[in-house]
Amino acid sequence: MKTSITYKDIWVLSLPIIIGSIAQNIINVTDTAFLGRVGQIELGAGAIAGMFYYAITMLGWGFGVGAQIIIARRFGEGNINKIGQVVGQSVFFLIPLALSVWLMMFFGGESVFNIILKSPNIAKASTEYMDIRIFGIFFVVINYLYRALHLGIGRTKIIIYTTIVMAIVNVGLDYILIFGKFGFEPMGIKGAAIASVAAEVAALIYFIVYTYIKLPIKEYHLFQFNGVDFTKMLEILKVAFPVMIQNFVAISGWFVFFLLIEHLGELPIAVSNVIRSVYIVILIPIMGFSSATNTLVSQEIGRGNSNNILNLIHKISLLSVISILAIVALSVTFPYEIMRIYTNDPAIIKAGVPILYTISGASILLSISVILFNGVSGTGSTKKAFIIESTTIVIYLSYVYAIANFTNSTITTIWTSEYIYAIFLGGFSYWYLLKGKWHNKKV
Repeated sequence: MKTSITYKDIWVLSLPIIIGSIAQNIINVTDTAFLGRVGQIELGAGAIAGMFYYAITMLGWGFGVGAQIIIARRFGEGNINKIGQVVGQSVFFLIPLALSVWLMMFFGGESVFNIILKSPNIAKASTEYMDIRIFGIFFVVINYLYRALHLGIGRTKIIIYTTIVMAIVNVGLDYILIFGKFGFEPMGIKGAAIASVAAEVAALIYFIVYTYIKLPIKEYHLFQFNGVDFTKMLEILKVAFPVMIQNFVAISGWFVFFLLIEHLGELPIAVSNVIRSVYIVILIPIMGFSSATNTLVSQEIGRGNSNNILNLIHKISLLSVISILAIVALSVTFPYEIMRIYTNDPAIIKAGVPILYTISGASILLSISVILFNGVSGTGSTKKAFIIESTTIVIYLSYVYAIANFTNSTITTIWTSEYIYAIFLGGFSYWYLLKGKWHNKKV
C-alpha cells in the first residue's frame, strides 16, 4: 500500500521551514560577515562561543523535538485536547532548565573558556560574548517549544514569520552595535551578542501573539497552566530526554571539532567559522525536510499507517537530494564569490575555497542521512536515535583527532570528517528502519 502523503504534501509542510531557515541563516551570515570585518580573533571567538551556546541550548531544542513528536502523534490520533497539556508541562520543565544553564554559564563561563581554549585572545573575546548571550537562554527554550507546537500540528508558516522578525532585529542591531552607527559606540563582539538576544526576545513575543490569535486555544487546551503534573512530565521526558542528550552530543561533537581546529591557530579557526556559516546555508533544505520527517512520520503512525513509513521517507529523501544538488551547483561554481560575502581577508578566502568544495560533496550524503535519522526519531524510538548519534559522533571525533594530531594534513583534510559523519549516521539509521522494532511503538 502506498503512502497517502504526496510529494506536494511534503513540500507544502517543508517549504515554510526552509524559508524560515533562510531567514535564520541571514542572521548567521551577517554575524559572521560583520565579525569577519572586525578581525580574526572576533571571528574565531564568534565561532567558539556561538557553538558553545548552541550546544547548551540543544537541551531545550531536544526537549522541543520530543514534545513535537508527541504533539504530532496526538494530532494524528485526533486527541487534540491533550496538546495543551503537553505544552504546559513542557513550560514547567524548560524554565528551571534555562535557569540552571544560566547560573552555570554566568558564573563559570570565563573559567570554561580559559581552560578549553589555547589562545588567550579568543578566550577573552568568547567570554565577553557569552556573558551577554547567555541571557537569551530563557527566551530561546520557549521559542523551541512554540516551534514544536506548530510543527507538530503541521502549521509551519509561523516559522517563516518568526525568523523574519529575528532576522530584521538581529541584522539591524548587528550593524548598529558592532560598528557603532547612529550615535552608538562600536561594541564589536559584544554588539553581536546583544543583537542575538534581542532577536530571540522579539521572536518569542511574535510566537505568543500569533499562537493566541491563530490557534483554537480552547480546543487544544492551550495556556492552561494547572500546576506541575510529574506523571505527564515524565511521559514527555521519556520521549524527549534521549533527544535532548542526542542533540547536545551532536552539537558538542561539532564544538569539540572546532576546539581541535582552534589549537592549530587563529587563522584555521577563523577559516572554519566562515565555512561553518556557508555549510549551514547549504544545508538549509535538509533542515526543512528533516523537521517535516519528524512530524509526518509521527502523524502517520498515529493514524495507524506504520507500513507506509519507509515509502514516505524515500519520498522526502528524494526531494532533499534534489534541493541540495541545486545549492551545491552554485557553491562549486562561485566559491570565491561566496567566500567574499563573509570576509575580505585574502588568507581566509584562499584557505576556505578547498574546504568549500569538500563540504559540498558531504552535503549531498547528508541530504539522505539526516532524513533517515529523523525518520528514526519520528517513530518515537528516541533512545535508538541517541545511540545512533552518539556512536556516529565517537567515530567522527576519533577520525578528526587522529587526522589533527597524528598527521601533517591540512585543514581541508580535517573537514573530510563530514563524509565519515554522513556515512555512519545514514547507515545506522537505515539499518534500524529496516530491521528495528518501531512499527507499534507508543508515545
